[in-house]
Amino acid sequence: MKDRGMRTFLAVLAGLAVIYFGATGRSAEEGGGISGGVVLLALAAALLVWHLTKPGDKPAK
Repeated sequence: MKDRGMRTFLAVLAGLAVIYFGATGRSAEEGGGISGGVVLLALAAALLVWHLTKPGDKPAK
């Protein structure tokens, strides 16, 4: 993927998806909001997507 804007969009989308599912998966007794672990997991997911969508060194044939 050569478009940096698309890479950024996908990375942010991955991070937001982790935060969304991390926040909605908690029960009412545990309290609302997100924990620090979910934020770190979202950051890791965004960085992984950013890395995996990096353009390769060689052009495709």
